Amino acid sequence: MLGMDPLARLFSSSARLKLLRLFLFNDDAGFSVTDAAFRVNVPKDSARKEMKVLLTSRIIRKKAGKDGVVYIANKRFVHYQPLLVFLRDTTEVGDLRIVTEIKKAGNLRLVTLSGLFTGAIETKADIIVVGDKLDEKRLEKSIHELEAELGRELRYASFSTEDFRYRVGVYDRLVRDIFDYPHRVIFDKIGMQ
Repeated sequence: MLGMDPLARLFSSSARLKLLRLFLFNDDAGFSVTDAAFRVNVPKDSARKEMKVLLTSRIIRKKAGKDGVVYIANKRFVHYQPLLVFLRDTTEVGDLRIVTEIKKAGNLRLVTLSGLFTGAIETKADIIVVGDKLDEKRLEKSIHELEAELGRELRYASFSTEDFRYRVGVYDRLVRDIFDYPHRVIFDKIGMQ
């Protein structure tokens, strides 16, 4: 457990920390045990156990949903706001971690971050991935891994190098939205910087 996130030690488990982030960063959404387990990428039994602790601590609450019981952040929790601020200030996935995870999908040429990573809420994507012979299923899995760590859903788009160059040439709206607003190029083998 040498590489364990120090906050996971503080909160006694990485599953609990991921669930805290999920519920507090999506405080208007309700999640079933199954959905929460999927979103934070932990076994359903672990999610159920940790959610029980969060429920007992009154950090989350039960709510009747149309498909059964869902759990939602308890905004009346006495330390809700300070906990939310603390989690926001301490939740970070480094650029190297992002590139390493996304590289598993194929031959990367460019990775650009915007939106959630830069505070540019106007953009239509948080991550732009350009690569050749990208395995879309593997890319989706990599994005899911990052979402589990961040506690938030990520909007992403992927393109082949040829398609991306074409879109840049015709001033494609999605590409323009990313590059006209605050963004960070964290991996570049095609010369965008």
